[in-house]
Amino acid sequence: MCPSRRDPTTTLAELSPDLRPAFDVLDSDHDGRISLTDLKRFYSDLATPAPISDEEIAVMISTADADQNGFVDFDEFESVLTQRKRENGALMEVFRLMDRDGDGKVGFEDLKAHLQMVGMRVGDEEVKAMIEMAGGALNGGVTFDGFENLLHGGF
Repeated sequence: MCPSRRDPTTTLAELSPDLRPAFDVLDSDHDGRISLTDLKRFYSDLATPAPISDEEIAVMISTADADQNGFVDFDEFESVLTQRKRENGALMEVFRLMDRDGDGKVGFEDLKAHLQMVGMRVGDEEVKAMIEMAGGALNGGVTFDGFENLLHGGF
């Protein structure tokens, strides 16, 4: 097996050895579950340029709330975050494949070559527009964070 590939039998504990402190920070009333009120309190304490709405917080809760009881318990929290880690591992492999020159960015030549390799014929302006959409126009290419943000968002 290639060392960069994760074993699909990897346990949650191996992927997330210590998520409890992060959970405890969000669980502001320490009742063992994260509620809308807990997240509102957490986000109100942060210096964010734009406040997060109740609707956005409700979406975060519902995304992780597997049993649909209106709260996120530790097992649900851990499950969501470890799933993200697994997805990010797969995304990193795709990103590395696209980053043909290995500079940590998917630039114009990288993206154009990758798109051609997968059978997509696109013009130079379309490739430039894709890079710009992912935030890579100013720094010579799309970083992994930009790539991930383009494909994700969230909790």
